Amino acid sequence: MYDTRPGLNSQRLVSLMQQAVQRCELQLDNLILLTEAATGAYAVTPVIAAIAGAKKVFAIARSSRYGTLEEVKAQTLELAQLAGVSDQIQFITEKTTDIVAQADIITNSGHVRPINAEMITWMKPTAVIGLMYEAWEFRPEDVDLTSCQQRGIPVAGVNERHPGVDVFSFLGIMAVKLLLDAGVAVYTSNILLLCDNPFSSFIERGLVNAGANVDTVDSIVAAPTDKTYDAILVALQPRPEPVLSVKDAAMIAKYWPGALVAQYWGDIERSAFSIHHIPICPEIEPKPGHMAILPSAVGPEPIIRLQTGGLKAAEAIWRQSLQPNDSAMEFVQLL
Repeated sequence: MYDTRPGLNSQRLVSLMQQAVQRCELQLDNLILLTEAATGAYAVTPVIAAIAGAKKVFAIARSSRYGTLEEVKAQTLELAQLAGVSDQIQFITEKTTDIVAQADIITNSGHVRPINAEMITWMKPTAVIGLMYEAWEFRPEDVDLTSCQQRGIPVAGVNERHPGVDVFSFLGIMAVKLLLDAGVAVYTSNILLLCDNPFSSFIERGLVNAGANVDTVDSIVAAPTDKTYDAILVALQPRPEPVLSVKDAAMIAKYWPGALVAQYWGDIERSAFSIHHIPICPEIEPKPGHMAILPSAVGPEPIIRLQTGGLKAAEAIWRQSLQPNDSAMEFVQLL
């Protein structure tokens, strides 16, 4: 399934990737990587690694709801050929012992997951896992951290707020996009932002810059009950239980009838909201613990920045024992 938006044309993607590699000074010369091949903006990861000089990039390619195996290969190859790096990428369909054992850097990407105890035993002692997001966002189902610690395999989170990455600055634009798609104009809209994590100031700034009136609180019980809201934007860090429950749904129905609940991040007990006839977006519920709007919704830039930053964080850790570099370590958040 191709993303046909003209801003994702292959020539532009290659240019953005080259700029990101240069900006982050990503240098993967002579390294072997294991990552995934995907579609749309997410097709870039193996190509970024190859542009940065990787000797070999094993890219796990599979059919999914986002595209067939053939489409995944075709999109990745088109980008790789334009960038002149197609010889460095090898498509595979499974994680095997011999391939994992070759990898210097392994990315915590969709088809590579889960990085479980068995897979970790296959890794070389010097391997590094790139988490591909910030350390505090860690999802235990992605990587068996205990097994990594037992084997001395570092897991490198990426500092998404590093000036060379700067993915957090897209969070506000993503919130605006989520609301616009749901029919809330944002400009002059009254929005209640529920946020208990480092996303808060970035989302608030994006909404305010778009002309919204924003009240930000870290829980629904702290929200003012004497105001009317057009939307309640939920960006609460996921927990084992829903971040908004049956009780919270009843409170929203009582104090802010008609307000749209926009699920940005954090699992919501949607059945309770349905009972109270509370409008909710997006229509399709995200997987537990995952964001309901992907950065790619606003364009390829945040994905290219994030994937390049994730690879840079892993590279910095891999090189640290050979050639310590304090400036490179600024990209890293260790788990």
